[in-house]
Amino acid sequence: MKYVFSLILALSCLMSSAQTKKTRILFVLDASNSMYAKMGDDSRIVVAKRLLTRLVDSLEGMENIELALRVYGHQSSRHERNCKDTRLEVGFSATNHKKIKEKLVDVRPKGTTLIAYSLEQAAYDFPEADNVRNVIILITDGLEECEGDPCAVSTALQKQGVIVRPFIIGLGLSEDFKTQFECVGRFFEAETENDFRDVMNVVISQAINNTTVQINLLDKYGRPTETDVNMTIYDAKTGKQLNNFIHTMDYRGNPDTIYLDPSYTYDIKVHTIPPQYKRGVKLVPGTHNTIAIDAPQGNINLIVEGSTKYPDLQALVLDPSTGEILNVQSFNTSVKYIVGEYSLLILTLPRFTQDNVKVDQSTTTKIQVQQPGKLNLITRKKIIAAIYIYKDGKLELIKNIEMSGVQDITVLQPGKYVLIYREAAQKETIKTKERSFEISSGQVTQLDIN
Repeated sequence: MKYVFSLILALSCLMSSAQTKKTRILFVLDASNSMYAKMGDDSRIVVAKRLLTRLVDSLEGMENIELALRVYGHQSSRHERNCKDTRLEVGFSATNHKKIKEKLVDVRPKGTTLIAYSLEQAAYDFPEADNVRNVIILITDGLEECEGDPCAVSTALQKQGVIVRPFIIGLGLSEDFKTQFECVGRFFEAETENDFRDVMNVVISQAINNTTVQINLLDKYGRPTETDVNMTIYDAKTGKQLNNFIHTMDYRGNPDTIYLDPSYTYDIKVHTIPPQYKRGVKLVPGTHNTIAIDAPQGNINLIVEGSTKYPDLQALVLDPSTGEILNVQSFNTSVKYIVGEYSLLILTLPRFTQDNVKVDQSTTTKIQVQQPGKLNLITRKKIIAAIYIYKDGKLELIKNIEMSGVQDITVLQPGKYVLIYREAAQKETIKTKERSFEISSGQVTQLDIN
């Protein structure tokens, strides 16, 4: 015998003027034989139809809302165990409230409980459209009887943009029921119809009132001062990307308010460098929620001065503990980073590493590179060459060069170098030559290697 009557409700932000988006609500009603079981002075089906009728009444007249009704277990007898006994009885419309209520009067429980298949079919009840939020409200009195998996179906529906993130109102809620539906809902227990009415009022209030969110990006001192960074918001259950918001301060200097669907559990990625995360965020429906994420930042300013410059000098910003490349930053720019310590691989010629680069809250760490000079190679012949530097007494390659009687200009850091070259036409290794030279800041060093 089943002891559970539940109302699964997934509604939010219906009245938000900031997100004027059509919401389509599909009621899926259990009309299996067990719905004749008593609940107080009435049967479960009578209570369910009465509550659903009141809910339909409460939604009548609301803008940007369309309703529909699907019923299961009402066409075949329980003995037939028809696991495909489900039908869309009233299609979507903004003005079909009376039709739904009339259809509810005619519903008579007969058959078995086929929750998973009914939800799966419900996905096809929503006409394709953009900028529409699809919601399912399932009213049932118990467990799946057709070997379906409501959790798997719910996940698949959410990936298609159909939301089944419920409130579940239950009487004598069994552990088996909780186990089967814990993947999709929050539970409210009710002993009487009055309890159901009270809970329904809470649910409806949460459904029609805005659920607002303020995301506080905290600095080193715990103040919500960080801003102007993109935040990607995901459904924690499916991994589906839901929103991108560039964090903004309002006109009063406070983190701006956004509107989110409270039926989800969220994962938030803040695209600082490196990124910061907040996982498993649950919202309280119908209220203002504050989410705090640590994101203290300072700046690294890379500078190379003078008229002689690299065309596009960059540095790799590395995590010193893992060696991971966090960013590629161009010189003569200032970029924000999370407070901490970094290593820089500066892509001058020759390259060099700057370790222990510290970033502190709201400060700028300046890294300045010497003004480079230029090497101007001149030849009328085809040359195979390379530039080297001595490091720890051994030659280290800086740049390979192939010339065909043209000029080659290389921007180099100040220092002493060696050019090793050979005419391409020479077929003897012994013809290899060396020239030492020095580069000074802002100066051009010319080598004629004819």
